[in-house]
Amino acid sequence: MSQLAILGGPKAISSPSPNLFRWSEVTSDHEDAVLDVLRRGAMSGTDVTRQFEREYAAWQGQTYAVGFNTGTAALHTAMWAVGVRAGDEVLCQSITYWASILPVYSLGATPVFIDIEHHSLCIDPDLLETRIGPRTRAIVVTHNMGYPTDMDRVMAVARRHGLKVIEDVSHAHGGFFRGRRLGTIGDVAAFSCMSGKSFPIGEGGMLTTDDAQVHDRAIAFAHYERFDETIEEPDLAPYRGLPMGGTKYRMHQMSSAVGRVQLRTYDQRMDGIQRAMNEFWDLLEGVPGMHAHRVSPTSGSTMGGWYNPKGLFVPEELGGLSVTRFCQAVKAEGIDCRPGLVYKPLHLHPLFHTADIYGHGKPTRLAFASRDVRERRGDLPVAETIGKHVYGIPWFRSYDREAIARYADGFRKVVANHGELLAGDTGDAASLADWQNEPLI
Repeated sequence: MSQLAILGGPKAISSPSPNLFRWSEVTSDHEDAVLDVLRRGAMSGTDVTRQFEREYAAWQGQTYAVGFNTGTAALHTAMWAVGVRAGDEVLCQSITYWASILPVYSLGATPVFIDIEHHSLCIDPDLLETRIGPRTRAIVVTHNMGYPTDMDRVMAVARRHGLKVIEDVSHAHGGFFRGRRLGTIGDVAAFSCMSGKSFPIGEGGMLTTDDAQVHDRAIAFAHYERFDETIEEPDLAPYRGLPMGGTKYRMHQMSSAVGRVQLRTYDQRMDGIQRAMNEFWDLLEGVPGMHAHRVSPTSGSTMGGWYNPKGLFVPEELGGLSVTRFCQAVKAEGIDCRPGLVYKPLHLHPLFHTADIYGHGKPTRLAFASRDVRERRGDLPVAETIGKHVYGIPWFRSYDREAIARYADGFRKVVANHGELLAGDTGDAASLADWQNEPLI
């Protein structure tokens, strides 16, 4: 192959293919749906949202769906709806978006972090029982970067200990685990639908469940205008008319309108993304240093929306080359490629160690806790070192075999000439992530 671009050679991608990465397309159907809401003066109503909820529940194959203004709001509500209360503990992986766990603080509960699996970047089910205590109430699992968590192993632990399971499906809309749609396996699921996700509606979130009690609690917590005589649970009914969570989490009707349109073509569009992303990895099968972050095509599982897709980097196969230097070379070839994950480990952030958010006179994580569960550096080794073994890959939104092959060739070119990069390799930073760059303990 030709000389590396970073050393003066020609770029592998001299003219990018914008259509490969455009998401989501805005059609006249989207425009008409939004204009209808505007013209009817229905922006603050619930009629379109309730239609969207019914259609989303049917698409998921579940009994209930409740719309929210964000995925964070849906997660917060899901936690309360499954019974998380003051003094309880909630298990969660350390590598995830903060909304997967931080809302427990407002419920008086305590986060307990679990390490991740190297191959999946999801919670390691084998470690759950090492962290379960007498006040453990629930487990939150994130299908990280679209990869399905091993839900069979998670659910086995949860049922053995009487714990509730919350699925954070924000990265994996429409994905499957061994033939079952993600979000249908735990007790409740939450989805983010912000504009960067694979199911974008602008801003919004969704909660789904088959449990009538969880549904009613979600309404009682955050949807005061729907907290009426249809909610009959004795612990809820006396408080009808006001939101028990002191929140107003209603989805905006224009987002609901966009969501209804997205549902019509989402599965078809996902088929294109699945085909494109798997084509990319098939072309790179066996290339040293580059291992695919994807499920086996014969497993009955799929990667959902492939949100923020990654590759697994093996420096030992490239003479010890750092992932930072590797990504610099790939980027010089005209391909966006960043080292590390989006997130740094949450368990090392000071917010989970020293912050007294509500004025209890002690760290919020200890305010109602029956034990000190704060992790220290070195406690979750995979989460703390995974950044040096992960890099970003193109997120193809449509299938074009020739164009995808050119991008794959760019990666091949860097690997084939990796020896030329070793002399200028200054190594990796102590921690690699796109954001959450606040000081770590």
